[in-house]
Amino acid sequence: MGNIVKIFFQDAFDLLILCKPFGGSRMKNNVEDIMEIIQKGDTEKGLKMLDELEGQADHQEKYDIAQLYDELGRPDKAKPIIEDLITNYPDEGELFTIAAELAVDLDQEEEAIEWLLEVKKEDQVFIRAQMLLADLYQLQGLDEVAETKLKTALQESPEEPVLLAGLGDYYLERGDFSKSIPYLKQAERQGFEFPEGSLDLRLAEAYSSTGEFEDALSYYERGVKEKKEPHALFGYGYTALQIGEYKIAVEQLEKLKDMDPEFVTLYPYLIRAYEGIENYDKALQVTENGLSVDEYNDVLYVEAGKLQMALGNESVAEDRLREAISLNPSNIEAAYTVLELWNKQEDFDSIIDLVSYLKEIGEDDPRFDWYYGKAMWESEDFEKANQAYNSIQTEYAENEEFLEDYGRLLLEQGYRKDALTYLKKAVLLQPANETLQELISDLENDD
Repeated sequence: MGNIVKIFFQDAFDLLILCKPFGGSRMKNNVEDIMEIIQKGDTEKGLKMLDELEGQADHQEKYDIAQLYDELGRPDKAKPIIEDLITNYPDEGELFTIAAELAVDLDQEEEAIEWLLEVKKEDQVFIRAQMLLADLYQLQGLDEVAETKLKTALQESPEEPVLLAGLGDYYLERGDFSKSIPYLKQAERQGFEFPEGSLDLRLAEAYSSTGEFEDALSYYERGVKEKKEPHALFGYGYTALQIGEYKIAVEQLEKLKDMDPEFVTLYPYLIRAYEGIENYDKALQVTENGLSVDEYNDVLYVEAGKLQMALGNESVAEDRLREAISLNPSNIEAAYTVLELWNKQEDFDSIIDLVSYLKEIGEDDPRFDWYYGKAMWESEDFEKANQAYNSIQTEYAENEEFLEDYGRLLLEQGYRKDALTYLKKAVLLQPANETLQELISDLENDD
């Protein structure tokens, strides 16, 4: 079964509302005796005895035998008995739900749906049948039909906590977080508790995923006390990081690292949490911990490179960033970071080489052209510098730094009129730039 129903209904027989619907059983002791034989390990003998009893059993006794077959993991033997009972009790909706669950156990989902569709609206198990149907339709990828079945059930019982929680969980699984919150909140007010998992953690995930991090944090705080699981600890740490609660983020992500050091996703966030409390040595240690778990993780190499730069170790930083690009040429952050490092070091040859290589392998980005144009400018290859700047002027039409840069490049080549055009656009975006205003004024006066 899928997630909607399995958390609420563990076994069809355990939830039989009618409970002994066919009168007393003459052979209760016989069934119990057979169960004892099976528990002692003589399964073959027990099953043979059950088969013999079935032929002389009344309806209640047949139901007891079907229940025992189900407990023994033999839905193939239980299902025909329930189907026979349905022919004698066609108005007992509970039998249809049992038949459906047994059909599911036998991978007969279509048949299960047919049984459930037979349950009438006025039947006391109608709500459960709708939830089972929703689960089956969701397993078939028919999400809209599943949603309709859940809402149909909710119309019949609008304050039923199981349904409210079920709909909330359904939307959560689909990634419809904003829709899930009202239903989960209503279930919370009704005092609902999930047999598996935690309502608090579900609400925490929903609030965090919609950007309501403050609300999410309080639910995570309660939820991890109920259920300390890796996903919950990661969500708690991630959420705390989003609102600058760096100490909480460190605490939770460290717990996760101790619990599951191979949960590779945690490392970049734990690094940032340590950076948030300005413990750069510890952050660097975490990058090494992460790389010992996954030596091909380009994201961790980028984090290591940035940390080494912050600590003034530019040579080591460059090595780490080069490694990141080698592992994943599409890692834009790695490229940006090392290009900026080389720009600061005035290592224009390295800039030209890297951008040329990235373009050759199909990695294209306007900022690459900007760095390339600057490097060509500094190398006095004005033709290629002009081509690079000209190729990205549309993308950076509202970027004052680029416009000023391009204007000064043109001015250096003696294109005063064109230079003025770009410099004037730049000053409109940064009117407080007095140096640029003076430059424009001088150019206009010279004209």
